Amino acid sequence: MTETENIDHSTYDVVVLGAGPVGENVADRTRAAGLSTAVVESELVGGECSYWACMPSKALLRPVIAQADARRLPGLSASVQGSLDTAAVLARRDYFTSNWKDDGQVGWLESVGADLHRGHGRLTGERTVTVTAPDGTRKVLTARHAVAVCTGTRAVLPDLPGLDEVKPWTSREATSAKAAPGRLVVVGGGVVATEMATAWQALGSQVTLLVRGKGLLNRMEPFAGELVAEALTEAGVDVRTGTSARSVTRENGTVVVGTDTGDRIEADEILFATGRAPRTDDVGLDTIGREPGSWLEVDDSLRVTGSEWLYAVGDVNHRALLTHQGKYQARIAGAAIAARASGSAVQADAWGAHAATADHAAVPQVVFTDPEAASVGLSLAEAEQAGHRVRAVDYDLASVSGAGLYADGYRGRARMVVDLEREILLGVTFVGPGVGELIHSATIAVAGQVPISRLWHAVPSYPTISEVWLRLLETYRDN
Repeated sequence: MTETENIDHSTYDVVVLGAGPVGENVADRTRAAGLSTAVVESELVGGECSYWACMPSKALLRPVIAQADARRLPGLSASVQGSLDTAAVLARRDYFTSNWKDDGQVGWLESVGADLHRGHGRLTGERTVTVTAPDGTRKVLTARHAVAVCTGTRAVLPDLPGLDEVKPWTSREATSAKAAPGRLVVVGGGVVATEMATAWQALGSQVTLLVRGKGLLNRMEPFAGELVAEALTEAGVDVRTGTSARSVTRENGTVVVGTDTGDRIEADEILFATGRAPRTDDVGLDTIGREPGSWLEVDDSLRVTGSEWLYAVGDVNHRALLTHQGKYQARIAGAAIAARASGSAVQADAWGAHAATADHAAVPQVVFTDPEAASVGLSLAEAEQAGHRVRAVDYDLASVSGAGLYADGYRGRARMVVDLEREILLGVTFVGPGVGELIHSATIAVAGQVPISRLWHAVPSYPTISEVWLRLLETYRDN
């Protein structure tokens, strides 16, 4: 019997590479449409978000933010001046990662009727995926209609001599560490860098944040990074902008960082939060005439450009590297796959059932620092660069009654970017304690292209922070 005859062959309507939240949602939608679906996963079902990103990071940050809020309230502040119970925080983090076991996620996948194949999946031709299991056995999965690549991204490390010997942290180590390092250097100025600096400083580390650019969170309105940097500094983080790591060594267990400004920094660990790359280097792109390791360009139905059967959903397409946006894409892609499989019309026009239009116009994001920073849609600079005739309307969040009640000494700011020709909102940004729960109202306004004339009829409850909506509208009207 030949080796080929020993390989199992199975045929499905859809094959999904990757069982993170994106792959799970593709499978959920295709199974709901009656399509047989196989899901291939080489690590844990639930993916990066469940075990090394969203869930553990927010579990680490929630006690930090709760304590910060409590310290701003007379009658409570005196009771919460001590240090956080780091062991308890880490134990709660472990609970929310299911102790890095995926039994529950596997059970959910089974409940929707998708077949799980554990192992490394690799395209080996058109509509064909070969799975190599941990024990070395192989099986070939053929898709009648679609293969969806949902393999996400990996952390990118800089090209510094000897970095491998230093054993630096990436986002995975930062969210799964079993103890707080005494001294931690964080390299980067984006979401991962600011959130992890916030968390570990509060959990007992002395954090030094090295930022190559002029400020933090440079994809948001400038005031977002300014307010977060100010708060990090007040919390004890040593924030150094305009500074890059030029050399890194580990000497007798101590990390030694040399910077381009000539400084020498010693630490116990170093975290590089300096970007992401697609996990497409070993998924067989070369077998279908595409470049391994590349981002996969897609249309709004998430189908790969130039292909009739290949879809790329979530981070691998580089449209919006956010879990919730990837899940949104998955719902769109699953519906599009089902429509094409049944011969139904594909509604690919803007805001249609099979178009991920929000990727262009209404991407929401919350940065869980103290203060929180939340935004949706275009910043003022992005709107101007896109050629829109716009006006930015700003308001001091501290002047809203609900914010004053939320915390003494509340600091924050709100901005809406108005398209002056259509009088709709192109973007909204909030920075301040508690604003993460405020951003969905802005998302609805932006995605729904709600006219300002109608927003006057959306009455915010008093006294809540949401009353900032009324103040923004008044500012727009009066100026």
